[in-house]
Amino acid sequence: MRLSRRTLLAATAAAAAQPAFRARAQDAGTIRIGVLNDQSGPYRDTGGLTSVICCKQAVSEFAAQGFKVDVIMADHQNKPDVGAGIARQWYDRDGVDMILDVPTSSVGLAVGAVAKEKNKAYINVGAATTDLTGKQCAPCIVHWSYDTYMLAKSTGGATVRSGGTSWYFVTADYVFGHQLQRDATHFVEAAGGKVLGSSAYPFPGTSDFSSFLLQAQASGAKVLGLCNAGADTVNSIKQAKEFGVNMRLAAMLMFITDVNALGLQTAQGLTLTESFYWDLNDRTRAFTNRVRPKTPNNWPNMIHAGCYAATLHFLKAVQALGVAEAKRSGTAIVERMKAMPTNDDCFGKAHIREDGLLIVPSYLFQVKTPAESHGKWDYYKTLSVTPADQAWRPLAEGGCYFVKS
Repeated sequence: MRLSRRTLLAATAAAAAQPAFRARAQDAGTIRIGVLNDQSGPYRDTGGLTSVICCKQAVSEFAAQGFKVDVIMADHQNKPDVGAGIARQWYDRDGVDMILDVPTSSVGLAVGAVAKEKNKAYINVGAATTDLTGKQCAPCIVHWSYDTYMLAKSTGGATVRSGGTSWYFVTADYVFGHQLQRDATHFVEAAGGKVLGSSAYPFPGTSDFSSFLLQAQASGAKVLGLCNAGADTVNSIKQAKEFGVNMRLAAMLMFITDVNALGLQTAQGLTLTESFYWDLNDRTRAFTNRVRPKTPNNWPNMIHAGCYAATLHFLKAVQALGVAEAKRSGTAIVERMKAMPTNDDCFGKAHIREDGLLIVPSYLFQVKTPAESHGKWDYYKTLSVTPADQAWRPLAEGGCYFVKS
């Protein structure tokens, strides 16, 4: 039988992800966490190794609580079949009890299907799709930090209210990009704006955005809405500046790591939404000071903070439920996580909603000018805050099959 190239890629990635151990009877007292993300592609800085570092930071702070915790990692290459193959191997053969992070919505949903099938815990932080807590929800899935609805409501609505009434979207051609454009369109039109057009580009693999940017400029729209993330967003903004695109830029998903890659001279004035910023308060600064020595060139964004906070809350729930039951049932451990309020240095006090969504405020930031910045990574000033109970899609509108209220 001949194997397809995609099957060979999946097998190769799974082999590379294989830890040096296999699940054994004596591992009954060990909780294993697998951080699965992009470590070599366009999302390597927004998640990548810094997500692993933040997960391990939570493990070290949780310390010895009657059970051992192992952390392993793998690169899903932004391919759903590769991600699903690694998840299946981890759950079936390698004794992984919780998979964490998983950016790229198509990969995130593929891993979610495996977690649901296996009844294993899955905490997604890096993907933005609302389907994780909507039509493809599962009682063993938690979604942390952000989603397309929250981003669109904060950035899209604010941009229209400040005069950006006509839009053109440049969109990554996969589930994340299309959902973000859909949600942004909803809030743009609800605020009285209109969408004049859009261009979808192949993801991953696109680095030249010139043709899409010129189409946007020709549309006559006031606002260029970027429905992409990571290196794609950085390249889109750089090329818009190089080509003299005379439109207001609305980065619908942008991280402080992207601002750092652009530099303040280029990024100044941009607005964006995150649920975490290192300089929000004493607790966020304390967390950042603990992890900064381990990742000095890539300070934490809301994905990294989410990997820390989600790991910490998961381990607290394991302690409360018991290791044996946590390993037996992903649904049981997630139910315990929902029953316990969250409290950490990144997001403060919060809770996980019935559909698995963490409910926290969202912050609309503007990137400072070079003159306004007082030091390294001092990049944001707060424009507005959407309270936690208003930032997210209403529970009744999600379509999650097990939601009773």
